[in-house]
Amino acid sequence: MPKFYVTCGSVEWIVEAESARQAAMRLMDEMLGAHIWIYDDAELTEQDRRDHLVIETLLHLGTEIRVSQRGAQRCDAGVFGVPELLDDWDRMMTAVSRLFVAAGLAPRRVLPTAPQPSTDRRLPR
Repeated sequence: MPKFYVTCGSVEWIVEAESARQAAMRLMDEMLGAHIWIYDDAELTEQDRRDHLVIETLLHLGTEIRVSQRGAQRCDAGVFGVPELLDDWDRMMTAVSRLFVAAGLAPRRVLPTAPQPSTDRRLPR
């Protein structure tokens, strides 16, 4: 697989991917992976999820992802708009969530559940 240099704002990443677009999507996935919990929260609407992702991308990414096979800070392989890639990423994650439901599987938590606070009044030693 070809190696790509992917740059977005101050983020630079080197990735192996089948295409420049896939390399750009991998960067989006890496950047938004920490926010995948929004697909576990049944109380959030699709618009709430979308708004959350838009805010996160505005805070942490630039407006375009530049991809090169010749080195960082170049764009010989392509320039991709972050809003378009965000739409694709959100649709993909929504489809995966719906697929679990359609397959008759219980909605699966992507992240482990948080530990519950102890009700024991004794202090640890």
